[in-house]
Amino acid sequence: MATVTVSPKYQITLPAEVRRALGLRPGEKLRVEVVEGEIRLRPVRPPVRELLQKLLQAYPEEAEALGRATGHDAVGYVRALREG
Repeated sequence: MATVTVSPKYQITLPAEVRRALGLRPGEKLRVEVVEGEIRLRPVRPPVRELLQKLLQAYPEEAEALGRATGHDAVGYVRALREG
């Protein structure tokens, strides 16, 4: 188990093994909770639905090609998600 030191500005540096285990990247947000006297940090990641919608908006032609290549209607799936 790794230990960290709280700086005078109340900052900590997450050990490399923790960053790797969680796949953390610079700039990512962490949710901080106190649970039974302990600090719990959890990555804040968007739901898959949101990621799919962003990908479709950013790369509509690639999404269509992916659907054709795989036989799955990826674009139709994301459109259905948009509609609720």
